[in-house]
Amino acid sequence: MTITVNEIQAWLSAFTEKIDENKSYLSELDTPIGDGDHGNNMGRGVTAYMEAFQQDPPTTISETFKILSMAMISKVGGASGPLYGSAFMNMMKATKELDTIDSVTQLGEIIEEGTKGIQARGKAQAKDKTMLDVWIPVTEALKKNQLTKETIEQAKEHTKNLVAKKGRASYLGERAIGHIDPGAASSALFFETLLATLPL
Repeated sequence: MTITVNEIQAWLSAFTEKIDENKSYLSELDTPIGDGDHGNNMGRGVTAYMEAFQQDPPTTISETFKILSMAMISKVGGASGPLYGSAFMNMMKATKELDTIDSVTQLGEIIEEGTKGIQARGKAQAKDKTMLDVWIPVTEALKKNQLTKETIEQAKEHTKNLVAKKGRASYLGERAIGHIDPGAASSALFFETLLATLPL
């Protein structure tokens, strides 16, 4: 199994489309527990990514993640921009010497670096009702070559029953229970498109 730069770019392009299709859904999730703008913010980020990509198409996996990281940091407001930006920056560093990704386990290790970037930036951990509640189980599943759509969906849904410990939702305490975390939902789209586009 070999994942090339073209396949990574196809994945990120599919992610861009999914975010565009789900902007309203993501903002609806964000309305009761956040600022109600997660979908629009993410939409701005992926649009900036596609514009930068088309202007000067990257030729390596590392450069591709760098463009996505910069787009997220510069265009996505709130906590999500820096968190996604940190994830993709770490993934850029992890792929610096790579022309291709040669196993699912190696992909898992690259995603794990992204997860570490989110943890370092947001100081969150599992069960804090954040995007990490999707990134952590996905990382573990990928490293064992066991990632399925069900794993991703369950991780996202699991955030519904958690009390938020980080971000604006944390001010709500118990009232945040019953709502899916919007960052977990956009992360689920990220990994669903990975499954749909990469030859795992």
